[in-house]
Amino acid sequence: MLSQSVRQVLQVQLFILALLCPLSAQLSAVSKPRASVNLPQVKDRVVGPQRALIYDTTLRDGTQGEGISMSVEDKLSVFDQLVDFGFDYVEGGWPGSNPKDKAFFDRCLTMPDIHRDKLVAFGSTRRKFTKVEDDKQVEALITSGARSVCLVAKASLSQVENILGATAEEGLLMISDTVSYLVSQNVKVFVDLEHYFDGYLESPDYASSLVEACCSAGASSIVLCDTNGGTLPWDLEEMTRAAVAHPVVVENDVTVGVHCHNDIGMAVANSLAAVKGGAGLVQGCVNGVGERTGNADIVSIIGTLALKMGTALSDGVETENLTSLSRFVDEVLNRSPDQAQPYVGSAAFAHKGGLHVSAMEKDPTSYQHIDPALVGNIRRTVISELSGRMNIVQRLKEIGVDGNEEEGENKDWLNERATAILTRVKKLESIGYTFEGADASVKLMMLHATKRYCPPFRVLDYSATVFDQFIDSASRVLYKKKKSAGVGVNAASDSLDEGERATARATVKVQSLYEKEWIVDDPEHDGSVEKVERLEVADGNGPVDALALALKRALEPSYPFLSKVQLTDYKVRILDNEAATEAATRVLIEFTETETNRKWNTVSVDRNVISASLNALVDGYEYALLEHETFCMLCPADYDDSESGLGGWE
Repeated sequence: MLSQSVRQVLQVQLFILALLCPLSAQLSAVSKPRASVNLPQVKDRVVGPQRALIYDTTLRDGTQGEGISMSVEDKLSVFDQLVDFGFDYVEGGWPGSNPKDKAFFDRCLTMPDIHRDKLVAFGSTRRKFTKVEDDKQVEALITSGARSVCLVAKASLSQVENILGATAEEGLLMISDTVSYLVSQNVKVFVDLEHYFDGYLESPDYASSLVEACCSAGASSIVLCDTNGGTLPWDLEEMTRAAVAHPVVVENDVTVGVHCHNDIGMAVANSLAAVKGGAGLVQGCVNGVGERTGNADIVSIIGTLALKMGTALSDGVETENLTSLSRFVDEVLNRSPDQAQPYVGSAAFAHKGGLHVSAMEKDPTSYQHIDPALVGNIRRTVISELSGRMNIVQRLKEIGVDGNEEEGENKDWLNERATAILTRVKKLESIGYTFEGADASVKLMMLHATKRYCPPFRVLDYSATVFDQFIDSASRVLYKKKKSAGVGVNAASDSLDEGERATARATVKVQSLYEKEWIVDDPEHDGSVEKVERLEVADGNGPVDALALALKRALEPSYPFLSKVQLTDYKVRILDNEAATEAATRVLIEFTETETNRKWNTVSVDRNVISASLNALVDGYEYALLEHETFCMLCPADYDDSESGLGGWE
């Protein structure tokens, strides 16, 4: 909480503002539908919560997060997406700090004006006791060609003295000299006041002097930074309101911004509190990436400003594109999307409990705060042992299975089938299945419960053998040591020599419905279903690898699309450790379609890990054909499998 003395200072500052210029109308937060307006891109003051500028810093501050790295091409692709989305400003990096950022800004010089107007170069104020004209880092900001620059400056007196080793007066001069110099070079200047809120608590007077120095020197915006991420929203709102009310800020038409870190999980809440307190610019990173625990998630901020606070954002910002933007950036950064991320996560509008799903069928607002389509997301029904019959009915409808159409006059078919599937799900989950992360397996299970469904193939039989030159583990260890030392092996190779490594061999026999040459719409075709059997053998690095290769080899002649499908993750979990070598194992496999990078997961459980793996592989390839290939799921009316007597395989 703020101390009594600090609160008194805040009250005095707000009282002075009330005398100089009534802001009550400006700061009133009216909850109304979002409006799109063309916000000024010059030094015209923007005050929240009525309006706000959105400033992205993913390409700079976001890359400081652990495990986050971007090439120049990565940065260019993300920059292009951010501009297309409608961000007002995009911080591209620090051109004076590393060759990669310099190369990025060099590439941006040839971009259209709409990109260059939004691009911001990040840098620091001049070094202490140095002429600004002689500072190489400041010069790099100018030569970068960026039309806007964001300067970072210490706003904590203790850090100015202890970290920079400068006096309070020199700290102010470093800011004013650099800002005025850049403005004289026709550059728009933002100033990130680092540690502002902590510094304000240390010395409100010095914080006020910093604000005056920035505004008097010509800064277009001062950005108040919660650098350590430890400020509480109600305190941050009060201190932001005081900065917005500062007479020099008002007189110089300066927009107050905010930049928050997430060290106590308050970055988004603090950013919104700042806007409520009058901040007209918000900085953040897509998906909240950044150093330590991350920056404020600009995706959640945009969603809440537009859909909850009625804040007008710049023309072109469409919340319907939030989900695609979030997933695009994750893909470029090679991150797994956060399923539980607000607004855009795959679980953000997922419903698992049977009572919830039943209520949602009657009223979609019963367990959803917005329509997911407003942010480009979708509602999902999760299947598990906690599901009710309505979960299954909803999923059957989602995949296009209609009871009346399937069974004619039997109107109860859908409910009966849903009850049977639910019983099966609960039984399977009791032995270790989990369908929450394997939507592909869920869809296939439901389709297999539908009459006249024709799987594109089935495995008739398979076998897998493993042979190894080194039987005991000690021999393996000794061989690996010799290999790492380059003794008796090819030291330049990362793998063992072909004749000396563990090897597996698998055979798979499959039956496909038709060959690739068979054209469904061929006018000369009589409509009969052709079944083709094929036996294939493959060697691999382990039995699962060998099975995957053999299965794919057997299917590709009939379904060449599968050449674009890759296995990208394979996980095995022991479910009952006390059973030792007889334990049941759960296998989860992730597949990726290489052209679109779309992913899906399948699951299987068996006491034979090889069988569990093959079942998950079969599900993955079958799902790929149903989702991505032009394969008809329904068998012809006269088709009959002699072994099952059903319109399809068992």
